[in-house]
Amino acid sequence: MSLFSGWRAALRIARRDAVRAKGRSALVVAMIALPVLGVTAADLTYRSALPTLAEELTADLGAADALFTDQGMGPVRLEQMPDGIMWQTPEDAPETLPDDERKPVDVPATFPKGSRHLTEQSVPASVTTRHGITDTQITELSVADPLLRGRVELTDGAYPRAEDEIAATDAFIEASGLSIGDRVTVRGPEQIYTLTGAVELPAELEARSLFAVPGAVIAPWQKTADGDKEILPPQASNLQWLVQGPPGAGVTWQDVLTANEKGVVVRARQVVLDPPPDSEVPMAAHMQGWETDNAELTAAALTVAAMAVLEIVLLAGPAFAVGARRSRRQLGLVGSCGGTRGQVRAVVLAGGAVLGGVGAVAGVGAGFGLTVLFRPMIEDFTGNRFGELTVRPWEILAIAVLGLVTGVLAALAPAIVAGRQSILESLTGHRGTRRSSRVLPIVGSVVLAGGIAVAVYGGVSGNTTLVAGGSVLAELGLLGCIPVIVGFLGRLGRRLPLTPRIALRDAARNRGRTAPAVAAVMAAVAGSVAIATYTSSSAAENDYDHQPNLTAGTAALMTFDTTKKADLPRARAAVEQNYPVSGGRTDLGRLWAGSDCSVYYEEENGCGTLAIVKPTGKAHSCPLKGKGAKELALRISADEHKRLMNSPACVDESSTMVTFGTDENKIVIGDAALLTSYVKLDDPAAAKALAEGTPVLLNSAYAKDGEVTLKAVHTYNERDKEMRALHPGKARTTTDRLKVYVAPDRYASTPGIRMVMPQRTADRLGLHSEEDGSIYTLNREPTDAERQGADAAIEQAGNRAYVMTANPERQGDDEAVLLILALFAGVVTLGAAAITTGLSKADAEADLTTLSAVGAPPGVRRSLTGFQCLVVALTGVLLGTAAGIVPAVALRLTDLREALADMRADPMESAYTPIVLPWETIALLAVVVPVLAGLLAAALTSSRLKLARRAG
Repeated sequence: MSLFSGWRAALRIARRDAVRAKGRSALVVAMIALPVLGVTAADLTYRSALPTLAEELTADLGAADALFTDQGMGPVRLEQMPDGIMWQTPEDAPETLPDDERKPVDVPATFPKGSRHLTEQSVPASVTTRHGITDTQITELSVADPLLRGRVELTDGAYPRAEDEIAATDAFIEASGLSIGDRVTVRGPEQIYTLTGAVELPAELEARSLFAVPGAVIAPWQKTADGDKEILPPQASNLQWLVQGPPGAGVTWQDVLTANEKGVVVRARQVVLDPPPDSEVPMAAHMQGWETDNAELTAAALTVAAMAVLEIVLLAGPAFAVGARRSRRQLGLVGSCGGTRGQVRAVVLAGGAVLGGVGAVAGVGAGFGLTVLFRPMIEDFTGNRFGELTVRPWEILAIAVLGLVTGVLAALAPAIVAGRQSILESLTGHRGTRRSSRVLPIVGSVVLAGGIAVAVYGGVSGNTTLVAGGSVLAELGLLGCIPVIVGFLGRLGRRLPLTPRIALRDAARNRGRTAPAVAAVMAAVAGSVAIATYTSSSAAENDYDHQPNLTAGTAALMTFDTTKKADLPRARAAVEQNYPVSGGRTDLGRLWAGSDCSVYYEEENGCGTLAIVKPTGKAHSCPLKGKGAKELALRISADEHKRLMNSPACVDESSTMVTFGTDENKIVIGDAALLTSYVKLDDPAAAKALAEGTPVLLNSAYAKDGEVTLKAVHTYNERDKEMRALHPGKARTTTDRLKVYVAPDRYASTPGIRMVMPQRTADRLGLHSEEDGSIYTLNREPTDAERQGADAAIEQAGNRAYVMTANPERQGDDEAVLLILALFAGVVTLGAAAITTGLSKADAEADLTTLSAVGAPPGVRRSLTGFQCLVVALTGVLLGTAAGIVPAVALRLTDLREALADMRADPMESAYTPIVLPWETIALLAVVVPVLAGLLAAALTSSRLKLARRAG
């Protein structure tokens, strides 16, 4: 028999066996197809979502040939790169003139002859919505022109064509509650427009903006502002020109150079797609080329691919073992008819090839189908439309071949075992006794220890390649130790009830099928736990670095125009009626010395100053700033640096945000309600101190012996005639020692407040004060509609106040990432447990028959299957959790090394690099998933014993 004929027969037998055992075949195909599906969908999504250079140009230019931009330098020669983004003035260029002396540039004169063009100009504006008012950007651009196709697309209604018409993006319409046909008023000039259509920017789906025809907004607004000085003029952007070059010619590099001579920068489509040689680019001589080092990225991709193949092999391998075990009589017949051991192995390997091929084809097909089906959802998530579904045939073919090869590799170990079995054992159903390898656990332990050492060394030294390699080695070493660990499980069941004791001993006795399934679960859980741990740790670091503008869960109504009194009662009513306010409000005021700097700020030394004098000394000066800071940074650890950064002496040095008022002194007028609602200091002693006229100091670094030094410079501006008449003469300086109540150190980081002063104390010190706003506690974050409604009501109250809420700690999808990782690991765990349970059932028929014969109740069969599944799932999850922590910790050590380097260069930079375990994800995997696997296995197992033909 020729080699080809032998394999053809093996493939025929494998195909018939796959059709005969439809359930097992479907399981193997699913295990191979799922990773192929995921990789195919990921490849298609990545290639399609990542815009090509041509798609980037379409997002910038639409169908135009070029974008001409006056850089505001006047008609002077510029140099640019072919991409139209990087530009500069030549080294021999004359000195740049001041803005008011620069001559205008006649940009249309630089266009190629025979061109046509569109103008584009944007302006920020406040407009009305169905809920109230909101801020947005209005772009004057003829979006109906075919030159804009690909950049702006109509989704509903009609493009604006008249000067009283406007279009809005879908995101703006959704947030504003407007509909086509509604009126939109631009606040200030009070220009009214009709909303005629909804558009989308394929490259910016989340953009909230409006579009009008050129000349419809900016010019009328400017004209209105010229006639009414109460109306602010439009702050329009520079004018740009979208140009369509002569037919068949476009805009060439020579056209770009000509425009550069007049001070115009050009982003031309054909120049970007087919750039000229560097010898023709004047700016290229000054640019230094760079190459991106993708070695670490390539190593990471290869590591992920290798682990994915290992995962599939571990998952599908036991399933092929099930098939080989159930087909051992058939394989014995092949041998009894003269088949060699190689041909027996070929039959099993052919099964891997058949099922691997089917799984690969099914996975690729399903990957295409799901990508097309969920394309709108993916586009909304990424925030941009796919230009087209980008397919790279060689990549798809490689993915399919990977699935096929993985199927063959998964069948390799069962094929070797089947080839070693004697014909007599195969025909009679008896199995010989094989000792487990004693060398493998030793080698595995050595590799495990070495892998951990390499990963940790890579983390400490900052080498991510070593981290990846060491993590893989550690996981492979742990794989080698799994048979010993599984064998140890049998000793744990001595004092357990019958079914869990049998399950543990069965797992230990049949390590050949238990170990691969445990390893498969371990590999999946390890990857998920590693990513989840790194994600949780990074999120904790971002939360620590976040500097809030307000206390979380609060909103502040503040006045911003002190020259005209704000109608605070109406503004407060606007907030209370629109925002999700809980409880009452807390009012606060601001104070100053001399003339108010928020009014008389134009002249140097034209207003007074007020400050708390910070004492000197160890408890008052931040050691991370000033002399000796860098030397100290070289000696301390990240934890010591964190402690110092959080100390009262340093917390003000790292956070300089001014939330209330205009001064950096952060002194506010308030009462006990401010302490409890905003500062969260519920202390009767502090409230009593305020009632008695004693200020409450939140930062102890400014106090010495329970007192603070308040220095005021009472400077009165000549234009402040009323106060100047009351305080003639030169500016005077006062220094007062005030007894204060010092709050605990944890309140030193309260956003925007350093000290709360009673009103009567400010009056006693001769300081000026006024009501500045109110603080509210919120039930939740306000919606867009609530914000717009409040803004509109404040506008009607005189528009002399504004509302701000606490800025969110971070913007991200960490919770979604953790959930997806947990679901992935859970699905793999359930699949691996199901596979090994199927193999257990195939092996344990004789044991179950014996149990039934000695009077075991029917439920024993069901509970035994459940505990067998639970053993595999729980063991794999626990080992995977331990294995996954290694790379996460090593990567965080790499981040720590970089953070320490940054901190030692600038001691005020944070070096906090926490390692946070995702306990919710771990609990879900370690408790919920194994229990669910056991319950499903028990529920899907029949309690009745099927009669079987006696072998032999």
